[in-house]
Amino acid sequence: MDKNSQLIVADAKILPEVFTKVLEVKKLIAQKGEKSSASACKRVGISRSAYYKYKDSVFSYEELFTRRIVNLYLLLSDSPGVLSSALAYLHSLNANILTVNQSIPVDGAAAVNISLRLTSDSEELAPLSSITELDGVLEVKILSAE
Repeated sequence: MDKNSQLIVADAKILPEVFTKVLEVKKLIAQKGEKSSASACKRVGISRSAYYKYKDSVFSYEELFTRRIVNLYLLLSDSPGVLSSALAYLHSLNANILTVNQSIPVDGAAAVNISLRLTSDSEELAPLSSITELDGVLEVKILSAE
């Protein structure tokens, strides 16, 4: 978007049908439901030119505004099942794990960076720090949250 762009929120019911169809095509492509934009456009029933005209300007509200990205740093003991229990705990908060990067354990502890998405039905950030109560979790830091 350029600096002159203006975002608005509007109910899809009042917009031309092409906008919701562009969202459907984007979802099909992202989820590998179709191999190409041409086949996705054909399946949804819009022209490729309409898709390309609007694809960079049409987003669902949930996609842009109701999801938060959180980056966590964990220091975990080098014991079986510690990372698994931490991931299970995050799952219990309705967090969607985006990335997990773990270093090689040194002196019995491994650093882990986890990026996750909290949706509107996810818990608040406060329960994230209570992950330290799990066995083997030595340290937790919330590096960033959008």
